[in-house]
Amino acid sequence: MPRAGLRSETVVSAAAAVADAEGLQALTLAHLAERLGVRAPSLYAHVEGLDDLRRRLAARGARELAAELQAAAAGRAGRDALRAIAGAYREYGREHPGTYAALQRAPDLESDGAAAAAELVAVVLAVLRGYGLHGEDAIHGARIVRSALHGFVTLEIGEGFGIPLDLDESFARLVTTLDRSLGATAQP
Repeated sequence: MPRAGLRSETVVSAAAAVADAEGLQALTLAHLAERLGVRAPSLYAHVEGLDDLRRRLAARGARELAAELQAAAAGRAGRDALRAIAGAYREYGREHPGTYAALQRAPDLESDGAAAAAELVAVVLAVLRGYGLHGEDAIHGARIVRSALHGFVTLEIGEGFGIPLDLDESFARLVTTLDRSLGATAQP
């Protein structure tokens, strides 16, 4: 019988807290159970195991990031929308590094995460329509944007930039490069 007050959402929230504070690799059922004050087998009333927990964490991250990007892009188009979503993407990765790491794997097409990932992609595709990109061109553009932002965010949260030079300026230049590239790629 599940512990009173412990719900699946509570378990996933606690998992996010562990992953964000200690890294995704620190997220184990034993560690999570200890944090929640239950025995590890009790968690199986709420999740089907560590893989399921990570899938749920990824779906949560995708939903959260999609909401952040939607809010950032609202009322903006083109370069302004790109800058806004890029900044929101970076901020999310810095504030939620473990959850961000969890959401990087492509979800199973039939999982809850697939719908959340689709929401996230839809925001980026909407921004790319402002550059005149549609269909396969937009998908390639979304992959380019994601790859560039993910690379920067991953290096930044992993302390991979060793040269003492302003990271904000480097990020602004990355976004400017993306903007120019996307503008040059647009179909007339």
